[in-house]
Amino acid sequence: RLGLGARRWFCASPLQVMMQRATCGARAQVAAAAARCVSTSAPRRAVFADVTAAIGNTPVIKVNRLAPAGVNLYLKCEYFNPCSSVKDRLAKAIIEDAERRGVLKPGGTVVEATSGNTGIALAMVCAQRGYSFVAVMAASFSVERRKIMRALGAKVIVTPAPLGGTGMVKKAEELAEKHGWYLARQFETEANPAFHEKTTGPEILQAFEGKRLDYWVTGYGTGGTFTGVGRALKKERPEVKIVLSEPEKAPMVTSGEPQTRKEVLGEFGAPAEKHSKWEPHPIQGWAPNFIPLVAEKGLEAKLHDEVKLVGGDIAIQTALDLAQKEGIFCGISGGATVATALEVCRSAPKGSVVLAMIPDTAERYMSTPLFAGVPAEMSAEEQEIGGSTETAIHAS
Repeated sequence: RLGLGARRWFCASPLQVMMQRATCGARAQVAAAAARCVSTSAPRRAVFADVTAAIGNTPVIKVNRLAPAGVNLYLKCEYFNPCSSVKDRLAKAIIEDAERRGVLKPGGTVVEATSGNTGIALAMVCAQRGYSFVAVMAASFSVERRKIMRALGAKVIVTPAPLGGTGMVKKAEELAEKHGWYLARQFETEANPAFHEKTTGPEILQAFEGKRLDYWVTGYGTGGTFTGVGRALKKERPEVKIVLSEPEKAPMVTSGEPQTRKEVLGEFGAPAEKHSKWEPHPIQGWAPNFIPLVAEKGLEAKLHDEVKLVGGDIAIQTALDLAQKEGIFCGISGGATVATALEVCRSAPKGSVVLAMIPDTAERYMSTPLFAGVPAEMSAEEQEIGGSTETAIHAS
């Protein structure tokens, strides 16, 4: 008898074989199907107490067509989280930490600066827990992110694009002080990397238990994934080389120039000003115009073995390649991480195993350069295909 969490295997019966033979008329295909056992799905919990309980335990998926021969490339796909990004983990960590410390009261309001994914995740968790949420986001980030947050019940305050990340952070700080709201502090709070250290990191260790893992590749937004997973890997698998990637237009870490910081609402660590090496780049969610304190802690601990720069164009193209050649539908940040991982693969010894992080879904980027070359109307080829039979097609 199979339990809820068991893997289910089905072998084709003789009757099914006969039906397949009658349907497809291909004797060889029927024979292969009859001999093959088919797995329906990987085991997963069937019932969760609430949506936040479904956060984490995201799958690791092998890249089969893009990776160089002789090297195994895997992706940890964080868009399998309930609100489709790695930031679901961060939001749960922040809210539960605030609840434990008693600084977020029932019915309270949370405010945070966000490029979108953290805001969406916080909107989800706040909706489930009965809190109000106010997001502050620069106008440069995709409009669909604003709509998703508002659909989840959040209020979204938009700051001028030229003010960048430091501008939206300052506005969030002002709102928290003015109204007495709880400031999430995703860029500074220890709850951020701590949650990754006890969830994302162990998930990776479990996935590769008893198996080879040579490189782990990630970018950084807050730095929570880098610092938290980095701690877990260096403790349990110190042989794994950690490669940190950042946009070539924003080589803040690469420059070695320190980030200036200030005290906000009694806590030190917020950015005092824009980093001098930052310039606008298309990799949304990565490298705000400052080095977050959480990322800096990982850098100071020397968790990384190497830093690699990646361009926006190759990030976009790699995201499209993943969609069209692997069926992996990720955002520009995922494309950037995999582009970096592919660079690692090309120089890695034969037999190496590389794991890269996929932070979110491409659906967060519909209004961005990622979809600039994806038309809504039928192409000439599509019209030709559509016109090859009698039923009418839409006139574009």
